[in-house]
Amino acid sequence: MDAPIDEHQVESAADLPKLSRWLWRPWYAKFWWSAIPVWWLGMAAVTRSPMLAAFYGGALAGYLNVLFFPMTALMVLGVGYVRERLDEFVGSGDGKPLTDEEEEAFHARRRQEEDHRFLDNIGKGTDMFDPRSGPLWIGNPLNPLNAGYINPHTGKHR
Repeated sequence: MDAPIDEHQVESAADLPKLSRWLWRPWYAKFWWSAIPVWWLGMAAVTRSPMLAAFYGGALAGYLNVLFFPMTALMVLGVGYVRERLDEFVGSGDGKPLTDEEEEAFHARRRQEEDHRFLDNIGKGTDMFDPRSGPLWIGNPLNPLNAGYINPHTGKHR
């Protein structure tokens, strides 16, 4: 026997966001897509016009080549589409709440992790034998990488 289908879990193809809504509908998308062929036709006309060759050979034209590259427009205008598609994967929060004991255990574990992280950060900055301590390690005569290294076992310089 088949399990009943929940109406909220079923997604039809009509409910999915349409890519064309982000790539062509807004006025700036229409302007951008219309300007791309104009830019590249101008680039093709460089062989016939020395004035255009001077402009298209400049630094600004290099940036505009990237701006009017079709894949750039596709990636930038598709961000809204991708964001909406990824939002579908986020749950609606239908889980059950934590009990008081579970919540207290969670907060205790979190405080303990913060304490360990704090103590580890203190050790990084104050332990002269730890390379993460910066100047303490760099200027330490017991650091074997320093020129004035003193061997602690023999007491001799390098």
